[in-house]
Amino acid sequence: MRKTRILDGATGTLFQTGGMKAGEDSTVFALAHPDIVEDIAGEYIEAGSEFIYTPTFNLNREKVEGLGETVESLAAKLAAPALKLRAEYAEKGRSVLVAFDIGPQGKILEPLGEYTFEEAYAFFAEEAKAAEGLGADIVAIETMSDLYETKAAVLAVKENTGLPIIVTMSFEADGRTFTGTDIETMATTLEGLGVDALGINCSLGPVQILPFIKELMTYTDLPVAAKPNAGLPDPATGDYDISAGEFAELMKQYVDAGVDMVGGCCGTTPEAIRGIAEYVKNNPPKAGRRGGVSPASLFGSEERSERELKVCSATKTVRVDHITVIGERLNPTGKKKLKNALINGDYDYVINQAISQEEAGAEILDVNVGVPGIDEAAVMKALVKKLQAVTKLPLQIDSSNPETIEAALRVYNGKAIVNSVNGDEEVMDRILPLVRKYGAAVIGLTLDGGGIPETCEQRFAIARRIAEKADAYGIGRENLIIDCLTLTASAQQKEVDETLKTVKMVKEKLGLKTALGVSNVSFGLPLRPVINRTFLTMALENGLDLPIINPNDEDMMASVFAFNVLKNRDEGAAAFIRRYAEAELSRPINAKAVKKAEGGGLSPVAKAIDSGLEGETVKAVETLLETEAPMDIVNGELIPALDRVGRSFEKGEVFLPAMMQSAQAAQAGFDVIKRALDTSGQKGKNKGDVVIATVRGDIHDIGKNIVKTIMENYGFNMLDLGKDVSVQNVVDTVVKNDIKLVGLSALMTTTLASMEETIRAIRRVAPHCRIMVGGAVLTQEYADEIGADFFCRDAMKSVEAARKVFDKDKRGKGK
Repeated sequence: MRKTRILDGATGTLFQTGGMKAGEDSTVFALAHPDIVEDIAGEYIEAGSEFIYTPTFNLNREKVEGLGETVESLAAKLAAPALKLRAEYAEKGRSVLVAFDIGPQGKILEPLGEYTFEEAYAFFAEEAKAAEGLGADIVAIETMSDLYETKAAVLAVKENTGLPIIVTMSFEADGRTFTGTDIETMATTLEGLGVDALGINCSLGPVQILPFIKELMTYTDLPVAAKPNAGLPDPATGDYDISAGEFAELMKQYVDAGVDMVGGCCGTTPEAIRGIAEYVKNNPPKAGRRGGVSPASLFGSEERSERELKVCSATKTVRVDHITVIGERLNPTGKKKLKNALINGDYDYVINQAISQEEAGAEILDVNVGVPGIDEAAVMKALVKKLQAVTKLPLQIDSSNPETIEAALRVYNGKAIVNSVNGDEEVMDRILPLVRKYGAAVIGLTLDGGGIPETCEQRFAIARRIAEKADAYGIGRENLIIDCLTLTASAQQKEVDETLKTVKMVKEKLGLKTALGVSNVSFGLPLRPVINRTFLTMALENGLDLPIINPNDEDMMASVFAFNVLKNRDEGAAAFIRRYAEAELSRPINAKAVKKAEGGGLSPVAKAIDSGLEGETVKAVETLLETEAPMDIVNGELIPALDRVGRSFEKGEVFLPAMMQSAQAAQAGFDVIKRALDTSGQKGKNKGDVVIATVRGDIHDIGKNIVKTIMENYGFNMLDLGKDVSVQNVVDTVVKNDIKLVGLSALMTTTLASMEETIRAIRRVAPHCRIMVGGAVLTQEYADEIGADFFCRDAMKSVEAARKVFDKDKRGKGK
């Protein structure tokens, strides 16, 4: 058993107590006041903290360049107080660990923004090298809300240092991050990447985070860390609503639950940490907590628990505890259109195939770009980025080329499957290290340099060899899938039964998951669909877990659903009835008659926007322009399509990346309309001018930029003043342009005073102007208190507010 380790608490909160002014940059303050930084760290150590975080959280490229420094020089200055204290306490015989703090870059990563994965990695790599160079004990990557940016940071640290890594992400009240990642997906991805501990910090208080932490502990064997806020801030005063004593009392539940590392985030103090440390000292660890696999010197380690195969995208985890269909259609073999699309870079065609398979019920998508004459690695990398922007399904990277596999795994946002490795020693030594590094699962083919063996015993021997090699590389058995290889009944009829025997043997003797490319069995035979579905059913009965099939073949899908009913895996035949309640008996089953999820009746424009396909949206709008007026398309197609996506976002059915992708597709449609209006001498209708700004002292503009993008798609002319905008700049713009609506954003409690001051100034010179406000620290009550007209918790609420303002303005002019 491991005892609970004590982390530190808030730094920025104590900077404010130490004299940091509202809106002042915490990094600049720390550089100017190393004595205050040292005093705060010393107070935490005296309170019982075993880890001290450096005040490097807010480092980013712009700040480094603005200060005329290098990452290395800034890091050294900011970490110096913690390093000094570590040395002093070491002389006293007490161990204090310095955690180099890495936070998000404050920019929107692709596909939501223009900041690329590679750019994020490059800056994080500079920070990582600086951390190791100055002698930090550990890297703490914290307050992350984007899993993709988190992966860039983790890879940067692992590839450029030998330091252990703690990662904590921030979750909203719905149990997802700002970009839609859930707790299980975070754990699946980060554990695969090899972090040493993971957890949750910031955003919420100890009451709200506790159930999330308990959930996280069911998903991982790694040490778990928790650093909640001291409740919620009072926007008026900036004070948090949980006292130090109350915080320490609430955190006792974390210690009792077996959480490995506890501390505090915003609003917490040394007094709160002292209360936790005293409780830990007087209450030894309890039995029952699962062990971790992290460095024993830092966290301790215990035996690894039994695991199950899981793969994930950024927003969805698929547990392979049932028959899990892998869609096979993103493979150019025998598909001329797909082959041409890959050669010509027509990614919309490929994406359409992916979406079609997702709608048909596939749970994982196989992706193969093996076309002669193309740069396979470059095309695979580009396609993976495109696909993960529009589909929630995990991907299976189908290639035998190590360069292609690594290019895909590196930029994949989640945990993928590699298809495949085989029993050849050289092949395993080239590919299995990549599987281990990027935390993927892998399919092992039962063949080697001698080809495909005829008998099940020989194939089983290869499967066992692959399993043993995977063990040697530290790849858990749960992440190994064996493909026993489907041969054609027309040419190798005897071997078909050997395949089925091998599937059963692998399941029973090795306990591994199995996969098969089912349709291979029928090549060269008449009535191929009959052969395929019969073989599929036989394979399922012998233990097949992951059939690789065409999910748009409803006969094949019906066989899977029927099998689950007959094997008592679909209780009450609920899934079967949901899918086929309205289907008519026919041969083959008419896929169009099968009851589908909402979306089957969408127009081409709506379907393209719903799927986030820019090229398809353009084509659909251009087709409509042949028969419909431009503004009729805007009001009858584009706006309703955006509204539909917005409603799905509000309900939690889609997440921010999908909504932004749909917005970009809609923008492509609006661009077509604009060109049509320009050609005809007409002008697109501006629904209203809106000023938008992040208030003075606040440098966070991600939320503002999202609001801007969404509102532009609804036809509003957005005058974006940027971030850290002075009161006078906002006022001058309002007066000069006779603005009817202003949007103000603030992320920090310290800048809410600037928001209130801006609102008062606008009221003095333009009493007719309406004001909407938003930001993580705002509440409806505080928005009312400072005189805002609308509190907008997300981009769609901003659209609703704008509609109210400008619709009312139109009605007034009409009277």
